[in-house]
Amino acid sequence: MKTLTFALSLIRHGETQYNKDGLLQGQAIDSPLSESGLQQAEAAGCYLKDVEFSNVFSSNMLRAQQTAETIMKHNRSCYGLQLVCDALLKEKSFGIAEGRPVQDVREMAEAAGQSFPGFTPPKGETQEQRVKEFLEKTLQQIGAEHWRDRGEEDETSSSSSSDPLSTSLAEGRADEGVRGVPVHALVVTHGAYMCVAVRFLVEELGCSLPPGTDKEHVFALSPNTGLSRFLLTVRRAEGRFALSAIRCVFVHRKGGDVQK
Repeated sequence: MKTLTFALSLIRHGETQYNKDGLLQGQAIDSPLSESGLQQAEAAGCYLKDVEFSNVFSSNMLRAQQTAETIMKHNRSCYGLQLVCDALLKEKSFGIAEGRPVQDVREMAEAAGQSFPGFTPPKGETQEQRVKEFLEKTLQQIGAEHWRDRGEEDETSSSSSSDPLSTSLAEGRADEGVRGVPVHALVVTHGAYMCVAVRFLVEELGCSLPPGTDKEHVFALSPNTGLSRFLLTVRRAEGRFALSAIRCVFVHRKGGDVQK
């Protein structure tokens, strides 16, 4: 059966003043990157400068767009690529808790017998539906754009290419897991959104994790400009593209720190 394997790299935006002050932003507060956040975005851009990207998606919120634009500025493969801003990637609404200290929400979550950032305060939203919609939309777009030229026979065929992970695992390298993978989408989004997305990929879609991975770490809040990478394989059925396999390469890597 013909399949297409592509990489999906999720990165959280750089620091804002609200992040530094320990305050929730959510959707109502569309703050820019702080000076430190701009430096983090520059470091992430330098770390990823030689990684090949075929698509770049960003939340339509300012802090994510600034991060995406900075990364693209450093990356040669992004020359001529269009940054696609999508409201499906924006941060979750924290309802009555937006603008309040994160510690307040942690205490609210604890009182409700839940944990932050999975907890949804009153008048807030859960994000899983938006994560599902973005993933489905991306599968169809990637398939439509790249299937004709990039689709390959799977491992049952003698003409199959080698496993990308078998040839490109090098801990700390910016291209870990993606050397030889011709389609690679960069997604710039938010901390709580990434928590929901990673949990959905692992718990709902059965994403395999690297050996020895600590699930507590996997489901933790990513640091600013923290990077997580996944390999997805899709097949075509009845004119649409469906996910057939997914695995994690790494989670919450601080690219700028690795480079130093």
